[in-house]
Amino acid sequence: QVQLVESGGGLVQPGGSLRLSCGASGFIFSSADMSWYRQAPGKERELVAGIIRAGGSTNYADSVKGRFTISRDNAKNTVYLQMNNLKTEDTAVYYCNAVRTYPALAVWGQGTLVTVSS
Repeated sequence: QVQLVESGGGLVQPGGSLRLSCGASGFIFSSADMSWYRQAPGKERELVAGIIRAGGSTNYADSVKGRFTISRDNAKNTVYLQMNNLKTEDTAVYYCNAVRTYPALAVWGQGTLVTVSS
């Protein structure tokens, strides 16, 4: 069964840090590009950060550049999102996503809630 399971969300004060994890199962993790998306209340889901299969190339939304870092451990089938200097506008449900062109794969996790509030 193809599955992504996120963890690590919670309540944090502005300026604080959190690390999200996403564990993958049911497919060859190293064959997929991985991304983190987020969806705030009343807003569309948006891309936060992505990392390619081999882990050498990453991309970030402008709003998180310099604060968030995406990484992956192919031996542990896990992708991470280190979030530093969190702001109230980072409050959202964060989703993990796996994509592969061939064989075709597109799967989402169930999401983990991050709340940044004093």
